[in-house]
Amino acid sequence: MAKKRIKENPDLVKDTDSGAVINTNSNAFAKRRMQMLDQRNKEERFEQMEKDIAEIKKLIKKLGSK
Repeated sequence: MAKKRIKENPDLVKDTDSGAVINTNSNAFAKRRMQMLDQRNKEERFEQMEKDIAEIKKLIKKLGSK
């Protein structure tokens, strides 16, 4: 597998056989995975808060009707 550096970004190399572009910066890769995990966690917390608010609204309406 022959590789050729990409001039515009030294962290990227191109596999000349398959044409695939490969990121050789493992720190950037790990950082991006952490960003994705953080974003997923934020979305899950937001969804849970929406469910909690909906439940609180139902309870308040139920108390108001008594």
